[in-house]
Amino acid sequence: MTTYILVSIGSGVLFGLMDGLVNANPLARKLYKVFEPIAKKSINVPIGLAIDLVYGFALAGGFLLLHASLPGPSGLVKGLAFGGMVWFARVAMQVASQWMMFVVPARALAYTLAAGLVEMLALGLLYGLTLR
Repeated sequence: MTTYILVSIGSGVLFGLMDGLVNANPLARKLYKVFEPIAKKSINVPIGLAIDLVYGFALAGGFLLLHASLPGPSGLVKGLAFGGMVWFARVAMQVASQWMMFVVPARALAYTLAAGLVEMLALGLLYGLTLR
């Protein structure tokens, strides 16, 4: 239980840091200009961190629940499989929805897909290497 709590907190913090890097870098800011008319002017950092921590607990718990049924002989492979599954459910479906509903440049959608894949695989690796 202690490992689960520590990994959940660590993954929540890591998720928040990666989100900050992915969304605040100069390339992302240029690509995501399309969202400026509807984007908030400031971010509530404490609430954002709380959401990321809850997400870390949920993902770590989900990994533990699915661990036995994930493909692969090692935690590394299981973590990558979990990251890929979460990427599809969280990122790919969001991008597909944006593509269908909004006028968003393909480069912005491709960036979201790629950056989200890196994030989810990193979290999956963390879970695969630390949780059983």
